[in-house]
Amino acid sequence: MTFKRARPVRHEPGDIPRHIAIIMDGNGRWAKKRGLPRTAGHAAGAETFRRIATYCKDIGVEYLTVYAFSTENWKRPADEVNLILDLLDKYLREAIEKMERDDVRLRIFGDTSALSDRMRALIGNTDEISRRTGGMQVNVCVNYGGRAEIMRAAALYAAERAEGGGEELTEERFSGYMFSSGMPDPDLLIRTGGEKRLSNFLLWQAAYSEMYFTDDLWPDFNERALDRAIADYAGRSRRYGGV
Repeated sequence: MTFKRARPVRHEPGDIPRHIAIIMDGNGRWAKKRGLPRTAGHAAGAETFRRIATYCKDIGVEYLTVYAFSTENWKRPADEVNLILDLLDKYLREAIEKMERDDVRLRIFGDTSALSDRMRALIGNTDEISRRTGGMQVNVCVNYGGRAEIMRAAALYAAERAEGGGEELTEERFSGYMFSSGMPDPDLLIRTGGEKRLSNFLLWQAAYSEMYFTDDLWPDFNERALDRAIADYAGRSRRYGGV
């Protein structure tokens, strides 16, 4: 499916967040409202992701991180899980063809050991291409949980200490063990679908993110909706605990 590219809105300098994170919620409810199977909602949501990622690149966002499949999502019906993973497979294959042309990097955050051999091979290909490109970075969280990421980081640090690493543990050093190592934390975290919680997403990185919640179901979230979120973000004062 192709889509008409939206004309970017002119935002004031400094208004564009360097890093936007999104909890893409509401695919199933979008489908139910239309009398469609939940899988149809995920297919529509995948197209919305393509549109928003393209628009983020057009307006100068440097990093986009999306919550595609959590560690808890394995509890869903098998046909729904399989469709989500099939959509990810399709996206990875498309990305491999376009990343260098579009100057986009792609990273997968999460435990990939539960994924198929083919999908892990595709992720390996996108990692290799990403090392050769330097543009916008898109991070897709798959089989990801914020608590699991923190536990993984702690285990990596403990293993390094056991091997003789003796540097003092600081927040900066601990961040280096996260999937997001080397990246700025999200400036703006958006959740669609009307819920107002993090749902185990980027628990470490979102400590000072500005939160934006909208009732829009993810397949209905469009470029103008993102513009409204950015305008709301631009009107806030980020004090990081100061005055």
